[in-house]
Amino acid sequence: MTTPGLAVIFRTKSDIEANVVEALLDSHGVETLRTAGPTPGLFPFSATPLGETQISVREGDAADAVRIIDSHREQVGGGMVVPLPQEFDAFEARVGYHFRDRGLLEHALTHRSKAHEDPSGGVSDNESLEFLGDAVLGLIVSEALFRAFPAYSEGQKSKIKANLVSTACLAEMADHLGLGDHMILGRGEEKTGGRRKHALLADTCEALIAAIYLDGGIEPARAFLMRELAVGIEDAKQPDYFGRDHKSRLQERLQGLGRPLPSYRVAGEAGPDHRKLFHVEVVVGSDVLAQGMGRTKKEAEQEGARLALAALDA
Repeated sequence: MTTPGLAVIFRTKSDIEANVVEALLDSHGVETLRTAGPTPGLFPFSATPLGETQISVREGDAADAVRIIDSHREQVGGGMVVPLPQEFDAFEARVGYHFRDRGLLEHALTHRSKAHEDPSGGVSDNESLEFLGDAVLGLIVSEALFRAFPAYSEGQKSKIKANLVSTACLAEMADHLGLGDHMILGRGEEKTGGRRKHALLADTCEALIAAIYLDGGIEPARAFLMRELAVGIEDAKQPDYFGRDHKSRLQERLQGLGRPLPSYRVAGEAGPDHRKLFHVEVVVGSDVLAQGMGRTKKEAEQEGARLALAALDA
């Protein structure tokens, strides 16, 4: 049964596949309505026993919409509009964990920009998972450092932890996993390069950690993080680890070049208080040499100094 004037042209149990179909038809100028269950209602994205999502279009557009979808199926093969199982299989292989509930993985990959663009209100973003993932990450890293560095002071372990859970480290981890390719973004965020933004990559990485924890418990989450952070923990054993202060090194480099000393200017803040990100510019004379982001001003300054050093070496 369909709403008068509308025709259901696609059904799926995958939120990601529904997103792809909507974007595909939108790119061809075909307006869509997403509903759940056998009949659209006042609140169309309600849960159903089968969890089926339906895509409807105007009856006059139905034939074109079906042709567009079928054409895309032929291009990618396999019957689905996107080879979703294969895509998830490959990603899970890189993560080293197979999800029992792939809905958790979809949830972890969904950025708020996608949820904000969904008029039904049926798409949930990953911010709550980020919050949980931050806590799981902190606990596992703290325990690992407690065991790996029993003779280190609290201050030393805190510095190592700050580096391992920093935006820069998590973004690097996300890049290693190819996480950016799998994020579910709104059209606006997609167009502005969201898949390459360090803050988005780091937040999605935390959401992924939470999803692993909720799906399999603490041990799979620990195994995943210990594998991904092994190099960073091993690096912390090097004798010069605590002497690597990027701000001091940048100051020394600039002095050697006869240039003015750097200053650090907060250019902006983003996010709620418990998840705030600071955007800091590294200013040398009248030039902005680099920009850094971090969850504290100090972290953002250190990241900015590191990038400034890289710019000087380029």
